[in-house]
Amino acid sequence: MEQHRDDILRAPIAEAMRAYAADSARAYHTPGHKQGLGAHPLLKALVTEEGLREEVSLMEELDDLHEPTMCIKEAQEMAAALYGADQAYFMINGTTGAIHTMLMGALRPGDAVLVPRNAHRSMIGGIILAGAHPVFLQPEVDERLGIAMGLTEETVARAIAAHPEAKALACVYPTYYGVTFDLARIAALVHAHDMLLLVDEAHGPHLRFSEALPPQAIDCGADMAAQSTHKILGAMTQASMLLVNGPRVDRERVREAASLLQSTSPNQLLLASLDIARLQMAENGRETVGRAVRLAGRLRSAINAIDGLWSFGPEYTCYPGATGLDATKITVQVTGLGLSGVEAESILRHRYKVQCELSDARNLLFILSYADTEEQADYLLEALRQLAKDHRREHAADKATQMALPAVPAQGMTPREAFFAPKGSVAFSEAEGHIAAEQVMFYPPGIPILCPGDVIDAASLRYIEAMQALGLKVVGPRDASLGRIQVVK
Repeated sequence: MEQHRDDILRAPIAEAMRAYAADSARAYHTPGHKQGLGAHPLLKALVTEEGLREEVSLMEELDDLHEPTMCIKEAQEMAAALYGADQAYFMINGTTGAIHTMLMGALRPGDAVLVPRNAHRSMIGGIILAGAHPVFLQPEVDERLGIAMGLTEETVARAIAAHPEAKALACVYPTYYGVTFDLARIAALVHAHDMLLLVDEAHGPHLRFSEALPPQAIDCGADMAAQSTHKILGAMTQASMLLVNGPRVDRERVREAASLLQSTSPNQLLLASLDIARLQMAENGRETVGRAVRLAGRLRSAINAIDGLWSFGPEYTCYPGATGLDATKITVQVTGLGLSGVEAESILRHRYKVQCELSDARNLLFILSYADTEEQADYLLEALRQLAKDHRREHAADKATQMALPAVPAQGMTPREAFFAPKGSVAFSEAEGHIAAEQVMFYPPGIPILCPGDVIDAASLRYIEAMQALGLKVVGPRDASLGRIQVVK
């Protein structure tokens, strides 16, 4: 039954929290600050007095995230309806937690799962937790941009033919840079072979609210999709959703996995922020996301008029593995200025007070969201103009900026086996041929170059050393300086 508009323009969790605080019951329970009574002035400055009064959990009126029957249940049902899913689970430990839940809810120890190598580190973590066996797929790589794009139907078909025992394809859609691929055709392919389609849609919670954007994963046929409501929409950091659709998913296993992986004391403010973010999209999502798309289009055109800068648009994504673009993600290549992305990020941050989402060897990534205005877009444009005017170098950018992404390394054992295996360390320069016992990546975007279980190869070592020399932030290894690396003994 279709919900009445007055019914969906509510925030049940926020309403229940406000009602509880207004009831003025004395707090002889957690949390220790006792609804703000003992909060330090710095905490009061961070969170309003009303917010502290409502920062309680596990009270009868506030429902139970693990067994929701009241306001949380209602809020999750409203979110599912908004996104066209059968079920929505609210997650309070980020999309990492949603991805871990998705994989543990779908896979069993020993199951094979197809995974593109540009998967986020949380996908590898979920595979370790589930005890699954990853079959890594090589995504398409754009040589001009130097970044991984999406999967082709042919790549997935070959993987299925080679591994018909696989239980699922777990992929990234859209990529961090906003690139999408023909997910609907791939969904039909994996379903025809009785496999699940599991999607890390961290950067796509807004796609449903504009016809000018690629379709969201659930609308393409995904069985589950993990979305970062906090990254793109109006929820607080750590607040995400896991959407489930169709008959192929064991809902009880997903519920059990979510309960196993999430705190038994969920922060009610995070839950309320998810509820309110859903309300905000129900109220005016098409208007505000549509505005972001229009602003991004004008900004991209203006950037491409600046000598030395280039920002690819939807017209560039017209080949297998790249069939669409979330236009609100604006990738700007800066090597035409003789700069690396890392250098350009530092200049923008410290000279012009502009902070990008990420930098890589060649590019900067900026995100325009439903919150941005013309003034925001104009400010960014002017900063980029000043960057090009005042910081251009006559010589070319470092040769390392042109280094290609390495191919997928061979696997010596599963990530879980490597995680629990006895470990030792070797000099990074002497690691070739050893089996990696830890992840090595640059953050953001948090895509591993080496995963536990990989046979370390020379190409990966060279790429990691080159990117480290450019100034990208190394994340994952015990020794972040990369003097040594953990390997399986």
